[in-house]
Amino acid sequence: MIPARKVYYMLLFSFIITITVFSCSKDTISETPPGSLRFSADTIFFDTIFTGTGSPTKHFKIYNPLKNSLRINSLYLAGGIDSPYRINVDGIAGHNFSDIDLGGGDSLFVFVEVTIDPFENQNPVIVQDSIVFISGGGIQAVKLVSWGQDVHVIRGMALDTQTLSASKPYLVYDYLKVKPDHVLTVEPGVRIYFHKNARLYVEGTIKALGTFEDPVIFQGSRTEAVYRNIPGQWEGIWLMPGSSNNMFVYSRIRNALNGIIADSLKHPEASVLYLENTRIENMTYSGLFARSSEIYSRNTVISNCGHHAIVINNEGNYQFYHNTIANYWNFSFRSSPSVMINNDTGNNTEPLSVIFGNSIIHGLLENEIRFSAHAGSDGDILFNHCLVNFRNADSFPLIFRNCIINTDPGFVDGKAQDFHLDENSPAIDAGDPETAVLHPFDFAGRSRINTAPDIGAFERVEDELQ
Repeated sequence: MIPARKVYYMLLFSFIITITVFSCSKDTISETPPGSLRFSADTIFFDTIFTGTGSPTKHFKIYNPLKNSLRINSLYLAGGIDSPYRINVDGIAGHNFSDIDLGGGDSLFVFVEVTIDPFENQNPVIVQDSIVFISGGGIQAVKLVSWGQDVHVIRGMALDTQTLSASKPYLVYDYLKVKPDHVLTVEPGVRIYFHKNARLYVEGTIKALGTFEDPVIFQGSRTEAVYRNIPGQWEGIWLMPGSSNNMFVYSRIRNALNGIIADSLKHPEASVLYLENTRIENMTYSGLFARSSEIYSRNTVISNCGHHAIVINNEGNYQFYHNTIANYWNFSFRSSPSVMINNDTGNNTEPLSVIFGNSIIHGLLENEIRFSAHAGSDGDILFNHCLVNFRNADSFPLIFRNCIINTDPGFVDGKAQDFHLDENSPAIDAGDPETAVLHPFDFAGRSRINTAPDIGAFERVEDELQ
């Protein structure tokens, strides 16, 4: 008869062996059918990547759809160590990995980045590679695709008089400055991208001279689609005291903290800031912030600003004709009016003159205009033949003349920033003909004097909308 103590140890040993066998069989890597891996994406695509700069990090997941574990015999970049791409597999960086075991129903992350070397070509080029997976005798791959754009890199540079051509874009780090008494001319089609916290300072003169077909672009350096309309990506343009004769014609200023700051710009013999057929859009704070300056603007569109589209402080001379100010900011709550006119410093040495003619000022607020001090009755502030959101306009008959008050302008799609007028817009034929004669063409070059002019930057022409 077997002693009870010995029977106990025999049963315990059998139990341990059984558990061990079953545990091992659960983790056994079975023979893997070719092509068993599944991926969250078959192609990883990077939008335009500037040469010499790293891309954002993207990722995808590898899935094992089987019940049992499988082994990835090899995972590698097809381009090897010469590939412009870099990968990281579940926290480990490298170009080539082997014998990766992936449990049944489990997954792991692969992270991807790319850096493209300069190639001295003004046109974007496509840069491709792939990540190859070998398991179960089968080969699978995830494609890697990028558009590379060669750029002129500017890092904290002060410029003498010169011209920027559209041979290839410019990428600004820190700042770009135009020296006093020097002129920076920017030709049609030039694109200037600003890295985070970068700014354009103008102590002399800037002349950004785009065309309808080839505008001059100022924007942040993130080109991915998700950043297309995200504000606050760079600091903006600062026209500093003493600057003069600045021009932005067919220019597009996008996605900064402030679009243009015009700082104490008065010159006895020269205009200070001229805006024509220009768009300023998606600003964290303001589109145009002016202090004691002289500004002339026509066919300008300012849209989607977190606080103000236009701020006018202190004395100066400001003329806005056929402008469209449309503020549908939706990134946060906005309580500030689109147009702020502030003349309450009490120590101004010169008068303030503000004229809006044939212009639209509209947004999500009931009052999109605010006077922080007096609103004079002697013509120093005038809105003539404008469409405005301003609840108390009837209380200021000398300021708001022949205006359409608190009425939807009838944009084609204001929230999508398409500010053409639809067929039922009250702004059609509602402008002042005398003002239109001085500004006979709209943003797209269409005549506005063949019939009664429309209010705003865009003249509606049936069957010819662009």
